[in-house]
Amino acid sequence: MRIIDIRAARIGRSPVIRVLTDEGLDGLAEIEHSKPYVTQTLGLYRELLVGQDPTQVERCMMRIRRLGGFKPWGAVVSAIEIALWDLAARSLDVPVHRLLGGKTRDRIRVYNGGIRVPLNNHTPEDYAASMQHMVDSPEGFSLFKEGVGLHGFMAPHVPDFMYNDLRTGPLHPNRGPLTPGAISHVVDCVAAMKDVLGPNRRLALDMGPGWTVPDAITTLNRLEPFDLAWAEDVLTGDFVPWVDAPRYRELTQATRVPTHTGEQIYLRHGFRELVETNAVRVIGPDPGDVGGLAELKWIAEYADLYGVQIAPHGVSNGLLGLAALIQVSATLPDNLIAFEYPTAMDPWWYDIVQGLPDPIVRDGFVTVGDGPGLGVELDREAARRHLEPGAENFFDWPTDKELR
Repeated sequence: MRIIDIRAARIGRSPVIRVLTDEGLDGLAEIEHSKPYVTQTLGLYRELLVGQDPTQVERCMMRIRRLGGFKPWGAVVSAIEIALWDLAARSLDVPVHRLLGGKTRDRIRVYNGGIRVPLNNHTPEDYAASMQHMVDSPEGFSLFKEGVGLHGFMAPHVPDFMYNDLRTGPLHPNRGPLTPGAISHVVDCVAAMKDVLGPNRRLALDMGPGWTVPDAITTLNRLEPFDLAWAEDVLTGDFVPWVDAPRYRELTQATRVPTHTGEQIYLRHGFRELVETNAVRVIGPDPGDVGGLAELKWIAEYADLYGVQIAPHGVSNGLLGLAALIQVSATLPDNLIAFEYPTAMDPWWYDIVQGLPDPIVRDGFVTVGDGPGLGVELDREAARRHLEPGAENFFDWPTDKELR
């Protein structure tokens, strides 16, 4: 079997990678909806992979892995890797988790991720109401995550939040010292959320990036009574192309709140210092950015040697991304806490993807299936109706003339 083409197209708002072979088998993977532009680099990877055996996944990855980078520039490499596993497993009529070493669990805890409630004025009452809505959701989550501080939109909605002038725009643009009032506001909002959750549900915080180390130590020490699951990306994180393990270690040693980072990191190399120096208590690689499923599994196993836990990221990965998270999380060691539950950007995705559990989440867990590949099937005729203009041939097979 040989690769004859690699294609990319948006189905609705979601970029999808398709690896095609000369035996009529293919594999699919999804990229976060927020970075469709990364598929413009696909030609480089196609040139290196056409003609290769797709079932030799590691050999294929050795040809292209060096060409990725920190989020968002590892997304195409990661999606190709996931699509190759989908294809290789389908060729053997087994689920991907069998090729990654087999299941270590039959169900996986997930947290709310893609299920959030927009906040109005970012008051403690707003956060409490949002948390109550998520507690009442039918998924029955036992672990919840919410953005506070410099992650999301608390800073521009709370007066006198920072000593620096605020920057506007997405992707968490602010960095620097917070006012005492801002720190107190974060603590008050966390207290309000914990009042809703009670003692038997855990709260995780997405907090940055962009905090100073002194502010982070002060704030996390004040948050210690709330039994937080973790404080995520306080110093670096989403779309930050460096790690800063020494500063994280300083923070980690100064607080009992578990520290967490890693969604932006590409490949195991970026996690080495974080893990070996116990700079954080939890890592959160995203299979769609870190280099794929086997790369994430390697990192999880290495972290387990050092007592570092893992909670994989995946908030915007869609339903094919959800299927990939299920496959790899099923194989991880005992340091797995939960993964971030992604939802579809468009409601019709739930009609064109078959094979997920129904309901997908029950009592806060997703059940691991045994269907071939990623464990799901895409209704391609239905999906054709949602292809972006100019991508009408995405699901077609090339003609002999095109192959020549």
